[in-house]
This record gives sequence, structure tokens and C-alpha cells, in this order.
Amino acid sequence: MKKVIAIGIFDGVHAGHQQIIDIAKHQGDVTVMTFDPHPASVIAPERTPTQLINVKDRIQLLKKAGATAVEVVNFNKEFSQLSPDQFIEDILVGRFAAEHVVIGENFNFGYKAQGTPKYLSEVGPKYGFGVSIVKLQEDRGSTISSSRIRNLIIDGQIDRANELLTRNFYLKGLVIHGEKRGREIGYPTANIGLTPLATIPADGVYAGWLSVGENRWPAAISIGTNPTFPGVRGRQVEAYALDQVGLELYDQEGKIEFGYRLRDTLKFDGLAPLLEQMKKDCDKARELTSK
Repeated sequence: MKKVIAIGIFDGVHAGHQQIIDIAKHQGDVTVMTFDPHPASVIAPERTPTQLINVKDRIQLLKKAGATAVEVVNFNKEFSQLSPDQFIEDILVGRFAAEHVVIGENFNFGYKAQGTPKYLSEVGPKYGFGVSIVKLQEDRGSTISSSRIRNLIIDGQIDRANELLTRNFYLKGLVIHGEKRGREIGYPTANIGLTPLATIPADGVYAGWLSVGENRWPAAISIGTNPTFPGVRGRQVEAYALDQVGLELYDQEGKIEFGYRLRDTLKFDGLAPLLEQMKKDCDKARELTSK
């Protein structure tokens, strides 16, 4: 079969990315060329975006979408300075032996992004490969992009983000020791330690799922600074596994999936009204996650 190379960052592997892989599959065996770290971190570090998923999960989702193989190219300063022709000759032809290349219409390559889809399609036949340029997919009049999805998540619009991702957005990290406040009031939570590049939803309460190891439990999720309690603290991401007792999850990898936004973070006048609201939150989360 023809060796097909699909190129992109593919952060999140959203609906638009899946379309590129799907089109590539019709041409032959698909190898995805993706990049790490994000090119912006090398070219313009101050514009480095947060991540929707880590590289390991990106590879898994790309294969699930239909890629036969995924090659992660180290995007470093040397790589960023390749001319468009060097990128074609050294990478596409020399390293990947491409027979067909599939890219989104916004893909640029080479030093200072001088290489365009039009240029690639013009010179491709000279190097023995064809080029498919995929029109960007739209939803409700706007392009589906990783940037758009990041903004939706940061704004707390989890339902819209999940639609564009075609899955639940999630965060992963080790379960770390928190203030153990939840344990003291009957709602023991798993606090997740996150990387600086994690895309964190807006402060608030969400319904979703907590997974550790082989277990996946419906959960009520809180993001924020716990303003009801005194003291200054950073933002925390924590999940209460509904109706679970005695879980020992510290120092294991936890995964929190966000399904539904329930409400904003509120400051309560004491513990009693907080507990009353938490019960309502858990009841609602239980209802939504049982659908």
C-alpha cells in the first residue's frame, strides 16, 4: 500500500484532526508526523499554548482514529530553521519516504512558516508524492481548532468542548495530598497534581468520572480555591468518587473526565450551607453520570 504521511500537531485529536486521518486512510497506510514540544515553545515561547492532552495520549488517540503509526518529531531550534525545501527533502522524502501527504489547509512548514500548502502541492510530484489539502472543518459557523477548544474549556463550556473533541475532556496527574478538608466533612476527594501546561477548566463544580487503575467511578468535581474556608491557596482540581468509602489513591495516576458543568464556585456562610449544596451537587452528578 501507498505510504501516506499526515502532518500536524493534533493536540486533542479533535473532530477536525480525525477528518484528516480519515481522508488519509483512503490513500493508503497512514503514518502521522506530529511534533513535540509545541512549535510555539521554540519559536515564540511567550505564546506557548496549554495542552489538551499529553503526547502519550495523543499517540493513542491518533492510532484509535486510524493511524497505523505515529512518529513524534522533536521540534527544536535546528528543526525550526529548516527551509521548506530542506523539510521536504530531508524529512518527507529522506526520513519518511512519503508517497502521499495529507495536511490541513492551515499547515505551514519550514523556516518562519514560509512553506505553504500550495507550494507543497506544486513541488510534491517532483519528489514523487501527491498532496491532499483538507479544508478545515466548521461547527456552528466557526472553525474547529485546538485553540477554540482550549478557550471553551477555560471558559467552562465543557459540553461544547466535548462535542468538538468527540469525547470527554480529561485531566491526568498523580493523586496528591491536599488539606484533607473533604475527608473531614464526609466528602473525601482525590486532588490531582497537574503540569504547568495543563488546560484547566473554569472554576466551578462539574459532574464526570474519576479513574484510577482499572476503576472508573462517577464523580463530583471541584475546581477552585475553596473560598468558604479561611486561608490563601492555589487553584485545586479535586474529585469525589460518588458513594465510595475508604479509597486509598495517593501517589497513583488519576484521570478526571469532565462531563457536565453544574455551577460556579460559591463562597458559603459556614459549613452547613456548604454541605447542603454539596449534597445537591452529588445528587445531580449521580443523575447525570448514570445516563
